[in-house]
Amino acid sequence: MNKDEKYMKAALRLAKKAYAMDETPIGCVIVRDDKIIARGYNRRNTDKTALAHAEITAIKKACKKTGDWRLEECTLYVTLEPCQMCAGAIVQSRMGRVVIGAMNPKAGCAGSIINLLNMEKFNHRVETERGILEDECSTLMSEFFANLRARKKAQSE
Repeated sequence: MNKDEKYMKAALRLAKKAYAMDETPIGCVIVRDDKIIARGYNRRNTDKTALAHAEITAIKKACKKTGDWRLEECTLYVTLEPCQMCAGAIVQSRMGRVVIGAMNPKAGCAGSIINLLNMEKFNHRVETERGILEDECSTLMSEFFANLRARKKAQSE
């Protein structure tokens, strides 16, 4: 197992924690100097806020841990391609690198719909790696939404 897989597995554990809370299973870790300095997982329904995305939570914790809003020396690992809000926060935090598990063709803003992480007009661009443990990440999402649809169908019958 290489370093990217190791840290993506840590993000997957957090995604499974979100799943257990009946949240969309997205997990995120931020690494600096080969050490996890921040963790986050989706908590939108639990916290009743649109801002409780895995990446936003982890970025906030990493900034607090480092004492700086600039995270240039850090790598963010996330199980699902970031949305526009999270991609914007990644750019604003000057994240050095982002590693993505599964892409999100319906809402992803790191290459699927648009690539906010590498827009020439922004003053910061983020090195991006895609497809790390992609099967595990996408299977977790597919399973979650299949179970959600089955529950909704059972409730309506």
